[in-house]
Amino acid sequence: MAECIYHQLKSQPTWILILLSLGSISLLKLSFSIIIWVYVNFIRPGKNLKKYGSWALITGPTDGIGKAFAFQLARKGLNLVLVGRNPDKLKEVSESIKSKSGSTQIKNVVVDFSGDLDDGVSRIKEAIEGLDVGLLINNVGVSYPYARFFHEVDEKLLSDLIKVNIEGTTKVTQAVLPAMVKRKKGAIVNIGSGAAIVIPSDPLYSVYAATKASQDACMWSTRIVGLMCNVRYLCTLLRKWHQSKGRLSLFRQQTVTLVQHCVGLGMNHVALRTGHILFCGLWLILCLSRPLMLGVSSSA
Repeated sequence: MAECIYHQLKSQPTWILILLSLGSISLLKLSFSIIIWVYVNFIRPGKNLKKYGSWALITGPTDGIGKAFAFQLARKGLNLVLVGRNPDKLKEVSESIKSKSGSTQIKNVVVDFSGDLDDGVSRIKEAIEGLDVGLLINNVGVSYPYARFFHEVDEKLLSDLIKVNIEGTTKVTQAVLPAMVKRKKGAIVNIGSGAAIVIPSDPLYSVYAATKASQDACMWSTRIVGLMCNVRYLCTLLRKWHQSKGRLSLFRQQTVTLVQHCVGLGMNHVALRTGHILFCGLWLILCLSRPLMLGVSSSA
């Protein structure tokens, strides 16, 4: 059998053999990628987050994804620095966590990211002084109250989008990162958006998508620092799911469920491909349709 195949190949033109070799290499690469994906998502145990440090800092921890992260990380044995603008909500979340994880140490820092940001970042630096903050959850962010085109975005909303989503996230990262570099360990989790990295364009949320794309570019570039710094992204669409009155389904999961799957996953990039794999069909359709959309736009 093998000898027959050998003679068949030997009789083929060189260009066919070259194409066959390239195809075999591509197939091997694809198979290897699938094996790695299955191992990471279904076989490999979750990471021990304590190895990064005993403290985690979470911005926007009073609702949605941020709140779910706070509870999950407390369950994992991490102490928490909770950064939010509403002191009453911070106190409520802290007390709720302590009632379930009594040994968890919690520090609350009141910061309005749309206000005096420099003063807020100074308070964060003061709060984390001497703490081994090994995990940063950049969850704080703002979006549109409702869909609108670029020219309909008012000055206040435009300012808040840029200040909170770009400047706020960047300055908090800048405050936490030096200690991670010094200890040579740390993890940064950015709550990104499919509007920036999945769908081809989002004309009704253009400025919001741009701010999230900025976060994505900044964090990917930050990875060259050489830390154990797994920069992970989640779709911020999920942030308001906890308020949704719609029925949960295969495509609509509770925020806490999604965070449970994310914590300790250990991947460099989580964007509708792991815990949110159910959306890959939509992502594929949108990516395939992009050339058509651009063609229609250019011909108009």
